[in-house]
Amino acid sequence: MTLDHKRAFRASVLLARVIICSYLLCPVGAYLYNNRYAGDQVFRITPSNYEEVGALKKILGQMQVDFWQPNRASLIHQNATVDVHVKRNDTQGLHARLKQERIDYRVFISNLQKEIEKQTGYRSSRKRRSESQYDYEVYHSLEENWMFEMNRTHPDLISMFSIGKSYEGRRLYVLQLGKRSRPQKKAVWIDCGVHAREWIGPAFCQWFVKEAIGSYQYDSVMTRLLNQLNFYIMPVFNVDGYRFSWNTDRFWRKTRSKIHKFHCRGVDANRNWKVKWCDEGASSHPCDDTYCGPFPESEPEVKAVAKFLRKHKKRMKAYISIHAYAQMLLYPYSYKYATIPNFDCVEAAAQNAVSALYSAYGVRYRYGPASTTLYVTSGSSIDWAYRNGIPYAFAFELRDTGYFGFLLPESLINPTCTETMRAVKAIASGLLKKCDTKRDRFPYI
Repeated sequence: MTLDHKRAFRASVLLARVIICSYLLCPVGAYLYNNRYAGDQVFRITPSNYEEVGALKKILGQMQVDFWQPNRASLIHQNATVDVHVKRNDTQGLHARLKQERIDYRVFISNLQKEIEKQTGYRSSRKRRSESQYDYEVYHSLEENWMFEMNRTHPDLISMFSIGKSYEGRRLYVLQLGKRSRPQKKAVWIDCGVHAREWIGPAFCQWFVKEAIGSYQYDSVMTRLLNQLNFYIMPVFNVDGYRFSWNTDRFWRKTRSKIHKFHCRGVDANRNWKVKWCDEGASSHPCDDTYCGPFPESEPEVKAVAKFLRKHKKRMKAYISIHAYAQMLLYPYSYKYATIPNFDCVEAAAQNAVSALYSAYGVRYRYGPASTTLYVTSGSSIDWAYRNGIPYAFAFELRDTGYFGFLLPESLINPTCTETMRAVKAIASGLLKKCDTKRDRFPYI
């Protein structure tokens, strides 16, 4: 066999392996990420006093770790759990240091690559999109675009439009849901996928559209909501980052903009809003996950949404942003410890929402101001929405509380979206009646 023939034979064998791997044998994680997370671990660490907090900050500061909860070292506090993704070469060192300092910890995920593969299953067993069916119980890449079909088949309830382009030139699509009865109806904004690695977000936005359209004829609550409100749904806010999290780095969080004079890319799209910009809870360093950007609304994605919301702010009564993970429902303020003027109405709406969510499967959500319930952040979208006249501004942190973290299995898409749907419907239903803070409240969940 000649050298050219050998090369041709090897190339054909390699191609065959790739095809088999892609469609039959190999898990999606290995196919997409080249086994880059094999041996990586996720630690849950709980410092119990001030000294341990200081020691933990020092330990993690000397390593390259990926913070899951909280999202930066400065937010580590005593008796609050810290979830960190640690590269395989650093795991033994971290075990030794934590034992030496006698800081309580456990390994939540012992092999991150296997957990990634488990999340999305094997390609041979996954129901992918066909001409007649779109499976809402699997995660979908950016290219598997279902919006065009929904727009084509439900013109009476859906209209699709673009509000701009991302940094890498992708269209920023929004779906308007609602019966075209009155031109100036009250409106609700829902965005998903602000942080790229939080895949359950885009899955929920798709689920919401499917359920709203599918139940319009027979669910009296949904009929009333779509007749009297317009919903603006942005299924994937951070389109560039989301695509990058599918193809290159599963745990990418930020946008993909290039920063002048730095090799690091991207901005935290939930620290880039023009409200207390780049203050506490945000970073001014381009390599950090919570980088606030070079200036407010520097990211075209943030700028496009802000422009749209400003244009429609007289009709926009609620802003809802879907994130993960923590099982929380948060409202302003994020950037300071203070009570919002319409606290009673917003608190009652949050209480109703978590009670509705709890009624599905008994899953408990904490709720309250973001600054006290989660941590202080500046430049957040809910603070911006509230400051710009949208009276009800919420951020959901969906399942779970850390066992799966950002790798919520596809088997949990249905229950997670079902319960969240109840919560969002409760918030939207509250907009149709005047807030009465003296009415009986649901018990604290």
